[in-house]
Amino acid sequence: MNIYEQEKHNRRATWLIVIIFIIFFGIIGIGFDLFFTGVPPVGSVIAIIIAGISVLTSYYSGDKIVLASTGARAVNHSDLKEHQFYNIVEEVKISSGLPMPKVYIIPDPDPNAFATGRDPQHSSIAITEGLLAKLNREELQGVVAHELSHIKNYDIRLMTLIAALVGAIVLLADWSARSMRGLGRGRSSSRKGGGGGQVILLVIWLFLIIIAPILAQILAMAVSRKREYLADASGAEMIRNPLGLASALAKIESAAEPTRAIKRGVAHICIADPLGRSFTAKEGFVANLMATHPPMPERIRRLKEMGYLIQSNQPPA
Repeated sequence: MNIYEQEKHNRRATWLIVIIFIIFFGIIGIGFDLFFTGVPPVGSVIAIIIAGISVLTSYYSGDKIVLASTGARAVNHSDLKEHQFYNIVEEVKISSGLPMPKVYIIPDPDPNAFATGRDPQHSSIAITEGLLAKLNREELQGVVAHELSHIKNYDIRLMTLIAALVGAIVLLADWSARSMRGLGRGRSSSRKGGGGGQVILLVIWLFLIIIAPILAQILAMAVSRKREYLADASGAEMIRNPLGLASALAKIESAAEPTRAIKRGVAHICIADPLGRSFTAKEGFVANLMATHPPMPERIRRLKEMGYLIQSNQPPA
């Protein structure tokens, strides 16, 4: 899948995720009607309204929510290193043909970065203080090009929407779990004619409530790991320097500490897994299901291979 196909895929996937999210809220609302109020469609309507508000909030303000959750701040131009980083973003965005994104610094010593927003006109790039301290200019260019690739192919819309909706689903599950305490009282008037079918529906509904946070995380993990490979390749092509990004990824991989400022719900938008989970370094079905990122050694290998191909095609001096 090339970058143009990826853009079309991301647009379709965004709508699909929104539809799944609304359906999930609707199921919770229907269960509330059946097992609490007994007066449909009160719970269903409320759930759909909440879902719609959550989707709109995620779309228009999801990037602000993500940035606020990490404690990101604007670049301090009086700091030489931060000002240099801002200049690098300006340089690389010219090569990409994109508008200038907003630029932020995250107060965390672990090296990491992400892009967020709903489209290239409303986008942001954030890096940690640790990344800024550990990388040289060439490596920073590689990271910026990687993140601008996510912006160019609309990965940011899909990933930011997922990040915001995951949080909404977890909150919904928590509210529903608390409401279960009144389940017996709420069902007393409608229990008589329920029968076995209603008991089965109740069990299914309770099961959905229990596994909702897990489903939300799997939804985030379902963002294809190929997206990172594509951003690596297109970012390296953007600046014609795959080895710069390969060196940056090697330094990021060598960091032992997790990125504590970045929470689980937004882990999938980062250039590297901020949680430092072991299965991220593996291939296979379980890794593909649970990991948000492809193995770093494989990403570095592919970038080095690109670098050797570019160098071998260079005309002699």
